[in-house]
Amino acid sequence: MATECSSRRFGFQPLGSREVTARFDGGTITSDAGALLLREVEAKTGLLADLARCFEDFRNPKLIEHTTEELIKQRVFALALGYEDLNDHDQLRADPLLATLVGKRDVTGENRQELHDRGKPLAGKSTLNRLELTPPRANAKSRYKKVVAREQKIATWFVEAFLRLNPTPLEEIVLDLDATDDPIHGHQAGRFFHGYYDSYCYLPLYIFCGEHLLLAKLRPAKIDASAGSVKQVAWIVAYIRERWPSVRIILRGDSGFLPRELDGLVRAKQRGLSVRAGQEQATLEDSGRRTARSRTDL
Repeated sequence: MATECSSRRFGFQPLGSREVTARFDGGTITSDAGALLLREVEAKTGLLADLARCFEDFRNPKLIEHTTEELIKQRVFALALGYEDLNDHDQLRADPLLATLVGKRDVTGENRQELHDRGKPLAGKSTLNRLELTPPRANAKSRYKKVVAREQKIATWFVEAFLRLNPTPLEEIVLDLDATDDPIHGHQAGRFFHGYYDSYCYLPLYIFCGEHLLLAKLRPAKIDASAGSVKQVAWIVAYIRERWPSVRIILRGDSGFLPRELDGLVRAKQRGLSVRAGQEQATLEDSGRRTARSRTDL
């Protein structure tokens, strides 16, 4: 039985003078057309454009064909489509759909400056590799790697994105702290065997508020799960408090995330801040008095 379609054509955000449409007949075919919805999200939120501003580009603008924003979009959209390996971009760089997502006006690459690049509108794996591996002290005098990621700006970008998606201040939020394994399949720097996970891995720290990621901190696996959590919680809470001074913030995690330093942070600095660990909830009331009650729903 033939599929019944209520419409033969669907329109999306235009790209310059080009129309972007979805149809069901002929032309260049792609199995990744759903990614156009991601492009719509980016057009409305500007999240990746903001992320690109967390990088400092020391390249000569007269000699580049791919801006930092385009490189970020190419890498992130490819990851969202399941293309995790940089080697995938040997073929993806010639994909007109991905070029459309990135915002390239020449989606077929016919007008590239170099003859050997024509037909390939996007960056290759080597260019993306330099983006990811540029050291923090690189500058205009560096030979190849000149696009520097500013770590604290990127960290702030996650929290800022959460606040922007909630323009009206919330009365209460819960920050969930957790750590899990990130398996390593090579001899990367900082590799360590973790007995609990029975593998070589990293042990990144995550902080979520509901479904929103506020922090993803890469760490070696030879440390305690809560290592560095106090420092990260302190600046995130302070940043949120600047925008939402009256919000009640609850910190939630297993008992491994209740070091003395975190308890001290709650007591000394943060009124209306609570800590929940395991079956217990510890709350700092406005009067400064600490109370505890049993919880069974955690």
